[in-house]
Amino acid sequence: MIALADFRPRAHTADDGFTLRPLDPLTEAELVHGWLTHPRAAFWLMQHATLTDIERTYMAIAAAEHHDAFLGLHQGVPSFLMERYDPAHVELVGLYEPLPGDVGMHFLTAPYDVRVPGFSRGALTAALRELFADPATERIVVEPDLRDTSTLALIEAVGFRAETIVQKPEKEALLSFCSRERWQ
Repeated sequence: MIALADFRPRAHTADDGFTLRPLDPLTEAELVHGWLTHPRAAFWLMQHATLTDIERTYMAIAAAEHHDAFLGLHQGVPSFLMERYDPAHVELVGLYEPLPGDVGMHFLTAPYDVRVPGFSRGALTAALRELFADPATERIVVEPDLRDTSTLALIEAVGFRAETIVQKPEKEALLSFCSRERWQ
C-alpha cells in the first residue's frame, strides 16, 4: 500500500514551468468550483455543485487517508487540478485487483478562452512526473468515462494503455494504466 501522506510534490519548478502543491480547500474552493462546474468538466459530474458542495468535497479529501488533491500551476498561475488516490481504498475498490505501487489519478485542466496547443499534454506530463517522483509508485491508474474521447486520446498520448471497461455507479469507465517502465 502506498502511504499517500508520505509523498509531497517537489517544491521546485521544472523547466516546463509546471508545479504542483496541495490544494487548500478553504481558500481555493471558489477557483476550482468554476472549473468543476464549467461545461468542459461535464465528465466530472459536478455541473450543479454549489460552492459549499465543492468546499465540503475537498475538505473531505484533505482529511482522507487515501485521497488528496493538488493544484497545478503553470508559471505560477493556477491551471489544473490533480487528485491522487489509493485504488485499493478509493474509487476502484472491487473493480480490479490493485498491484503494489498502483496510484490512482484524476486530472482536469482549467477552462480556457484561447486554446494553447500541447498545454493539456504538458500539464498531464507534469502530473505524471510528480507521481512517479515517489519511488513507491509503479503504475498510475485512471478511469475516464468511455464517452470522454478527448481525455482518452490525451492519456494514450502520454503513455497510458487501456486494459478493461469497468462499470462504476456513475459511469462506464476505461481502466487504463501507465507503468513506471512505460513512462521512462
